[in-house]
Amino acid sequence: MESAIDSRLKCPRTLSRRVSGDYAPPFPMFVARGDKALQQVVMAYFGVQYSEEGKRPQALAALGHIVESFGLADGPVRHDLTDHVDNQDHHNLMAVAYWADPAAYCRWLRSDDVRAWWESQERLTEDFGYFREVVAPRVEQFETLYAFTEDFPGIGGVMGQCSDEIEEHGYWGSMRDRIPLSQTDRLEPFGVLEIASGDPAVGGRVIVRGHDNIALIRSGQDWMAAGEDERALSFDEFLPTLEAGMVFLQESGGRAGCYSNRFVRSIDIDIDIDIDGNELDGSYNIGHWRSLDALKRWAESHPARLPLFVMFLRAVTSLENLRFYREVSVSDGKDQTFEYINCHPRTGVMRDAVIPAGGERPPQAVTRSDKAEQTWASCSWSSTWSFQDPGTRRAASLQGRRPDIRPQPRPHHPPGRVSPGTTYTLGMR
Repeated sequence: MESAIDSRLKCPRTLSRRVSGDYAPPFPMFVARGDKALQQVVMAYFGVQYSEEGKRPQALAALGHIVESFGLADGPVRHDLTDHVDNQDHHNLMAVAYWADPAAYCRWLRSDDVRAWWESQERLTEDFGYFREVVAPRVEQFETLYAFTEDFPGIGGVMGQCSDEIEEHGYWGSMRDRIPLSQTDRLEPFGVLEIASGDPAVGGRVIVRGHDNIALIRSGQDWMAAGEDERALSFDEFLPTLEAGMVFLQESGGRAGCYSNRFVRSIDIDIDIDIDGNELDGSYNIGHWRSLDALKRWAESHPARLPLFVMFLRAVTSLENLRFYREVSVSDGKDQTFEYINCHPRTGVMRDAVIPAGGERPPQAVTRSDKAEQTWASCSWSSTWSFQDPGTRRAASLQGRRPDIRPQPRPHHPPGRVSPGTTYTLGMR
């Protein structure tokens, strides 16, 4: 048995685990492993939103266009597709994509075809909305958990390797203990969601500025290999219990610190033969939370969560072919993008975003050069970069080129990796 934290990311703890050193988990679980070259990933959710069933063919075509663009140079390593109806009775199709390198994502995003399509005025005149919600956590800022050892979904499919059985699971708070940065950092939120441009009440293009340590969870299950008895238990007991908890978060999660919650069904489309969004044997939850602590408090104490945990323990120990997994991340505000086009005002994190202090609404129109100053997604590698180490308060900046920044490791951190106290800023503050 081994730690969920990869050996290259381990360091002496200044913050203790939630369990003692002799804790033994009640059943086996595993995490994904990546090689040393993997330093930061991109988790991107591209959505198409429509209000009437008659618009589904056009919405599927729009989703198909997004999927087709993934085949361009520097496209994602992997992606999957989902469908769900939100609490405003709008349908939402999503392409969920993962990159192993933020630079590759930025090159893809800035390519002529991708940029021209997203920025086209046609997006404002169509009968449906679009959104993209993107975070780019460093490897020390996310964790995974699987009840199986191969064919990982989500970010695990990017990492490509599997651990042995791990120690940190099966107890409240194990999620935090699996995140490498939690060894020395409480992962507390800093700042609030703010409207950077646009007006959700009016529609059009709206950009929301995130904040440090927003937590993102993807928690899923698939029953593709399940037999008849396992499917019956899944559909009759597990999924209804899960859905009840997810509906609560959709309707009332804001009071608990949940910015957005989506319970989605996996689908498939074939651009060549025009398959109409076939449902697959899988579903998952996507949640954006103000902080890891807010997510943890809800998971540990809310009445809607306890039946889910009990049902999970029962399912994971008795259902051999029902596959459970989870990925949880935190990210820096500078490494987040939340952008919406003609979506209803309660879409995603837009619901809880506030107008900046001063009471004035931000400008409705944003030029491309302005976006480069306001959102990480512009990926302006030629912009000013800065480096700040809170331990020494040193700062430096370089103009016009990507710097080779190699901070000296602190004594309690292994050489060759960035310490949790070190931040890199892409000049977007």
